[in-house]
Amino acid sequence: MTVTRIREFRTLRGLTVRQLADQAGVSTGLISQVERGVTDPSLETMRRIAEVLDIPLFSLFQEPEEETVAVIRHDDRYRISSPHHAITYTRASPGGAKLEVLEGVLEPGGASSDELRSHPSEECVVVIAGRLTVQVGEQTHVLKTGDSCHFDSTIPHRFRNDGRTTARFLVSVTPPSY
Repeated sequence: MTVTRIREFRTLRGLTVRQLADQAGVSTGLISQVERGVTDPSLETMRRIAEVLDIPLFSLFQEPEEETVAVIRHDDRYRISSPHHAITYTRASPGGAKLEVLEGVLEPGGASSDELRSHPSEECVVVIAGRLTVQVGEQTHVLKTGDSCHFDSTIPHRFRNDGRTTARFLVSVTPPSY
């Protein structure tokens, strides 16, 4: 189970569990269970909660203490996944930094979201393995291993894996907003 900071951000904004649940379109029971670490919500649920709280998605996870040099061990990365979209993100950068680096794994036929999404950042994605289709506005780009793509995240976008093998990629986002 992943422990989140939802309660901290919710109370800072003066929201009750019911208000947060209603605005995020989920049950109060789910919010309560997530705040207590009883269950892990889906990626889409975490996105909705982050939007209501007006914070980057990965800000919801406990942050390590600030250090001059941050080493994030592979097994200690914060992870969030969505079985429906067949995508998993792990954060390779420390929380609270000015740059967020995520490793994405997208299964064949999967997408980062059902529809194109936007957020106030810029992104650079680098494909480590497989192929990744990057949709940015009306443009579609197929990236192969070693290819990269940089774009303004205020333009609605998403990632798809139209191939037959798992796609692995790194995404750098500044300022953090996932």
